[in-house]
Amino acid sequence: MSKIIFISIVLISTLTSCSNYGQLKVIADLPGSLSENSGLATYNDSTVWVVEDGGNKDEIYQVNLNGEILKSLKVKNGKNHDWEDLTKDAAGNLYIGDIGNNANDRKDLVIYKLPNPTIEPGDKIDAEKIELHYPDQKDFPPKKDHLFYDSEAIFHHGNKLYIVTKNRSKSFTGEAHIYSVPDTKGNYEATLVGSFTPCTDWKICQITSIDMSPKGDKIIALSYGKLFVFTDFTWDDFTKGNMQEIDLGARSQLESVCFLNDNTLLISDEQAHGEGGNLYTYSLK
Repeated sequence: MSKIIFISIVLISTLTSCSNYGQLKVIADLPGSLSENSGLATYNDSTVWVVEDGGNKDEIYQVNLNGEILKSLKVKNGKNHDWEDLTKDAAGNLYIGDIGNNANDRKDLVIYKLPNPTIEPGDKIDAEKIELHYPDQKDFPPKKDHLFYDSEAIFHHGNKLYIVTKNRSKSFTGEAHIYSVPDTKGNYEATLVGSFTPCTDWKICQITSIDMSPKGDKIIALSYGKLFVFTDFTWDDFTKGNMQEIDLGARSQLESVCFLNDNTLLISDEQAHGEGGNLYTYSLK
């Protein structure tokens, strides 16, 4: 093979790879041990806490923005059935959403509440259980056109946790439901807050993560390729405000989003089909 042809192939490969991530800026290649990352949360501008989804360890990981694991903590009484998102409150408590429910048949949904992990001196951390069920789910699983009860997205506001569902229905309508539960230990029937339809293409319109800005004036929902930015809202149903749709141009398995600051997002994807497994930044215009 000639040198020119070889260089051309490398350039084409590089451009193709970059195009898969669209407007996202790669800042780190996450370790292979975090290839199934599913949730992000930040306490400062130099590290991020990460969890993985079902089938992985009952651990949370502190990772720097170069992708290096600095610390891992075993959640002592928190089984990883299907951990799908992270969020934190103003007091520094961290919440793990064990709400993944691909088959819509779980009766053991729970959000784990942890104290601030950044000040935990050991290698283990306690968790309280916020158990929940959806008031409108009567069948486990429901029929294929009512598979509304999987979720990969939680955020905290006030004294509540908000859950946004991932639509798995056939045929796909894109409709996502919003529920809330108190942020304290207990067993709750979730409150149905409302619903919205971000878009209707099942390949890129299922909500996979959500977060609220530090100022509380923006909510960002992530899907497999798009961001949905909510502003000018009132509580509890934030979808009654304005929603801006942003096509990231990325088509990897985007799983997690959190605010690094009011105008900068951290986003990650799972490693799948030879791509992804990265940490990205995205600047809101």
